[in-house]
Amino acid sequence: MALYEHTFLARQDISAQQVEELTQHWKGVLEANGGSIGRVENWGLKSLQYRIKKNRKAHFVIMDVTAPGAAMHELERQMRIHEDVLRYMTIKVEAHEEGPSAMMKRGNDRDDRGSRGNDRGERPARGPREDKGDN
Repeated sequence: MALYEHTFLARQDISAQQVEELTQHWKGVLEANGGSIGRVENWGLKSLQYRIKKNRKAHFVIMDVTAPGAAMHELERQMRIHEDVLRYMTIKVEAHEEGPSAMMKRGNDRDDRGSRGNDRGERPARGPREDKGDN
């Protein structure tokens, strides 16, 4: 069986619960055709760079899939006709990535920097400003 990374965008007007149900539906389609899903990441509702089918935002979901080609063909066929799916993309990979994707790590990449400017202490007095006429 081949390894795939499958990403799909769901309409903005469905809830997060419906996105989860949609993901479970696609998991069932793959399992019925001899495939399996490893990691599933829901990136949440994000803005799109341009409108897709009159939507400015979409729910982003990425899945690591292990399945035969026929199972992926059936998944893509069903996604093509499902009204809640705006776009999808399947990429064949050599190996699945370990750990969270770059989008999921994005919020924690600056934790090691420490505080910013709070350790400087009190500022000294500026003194008189004779050049401005404030005597």
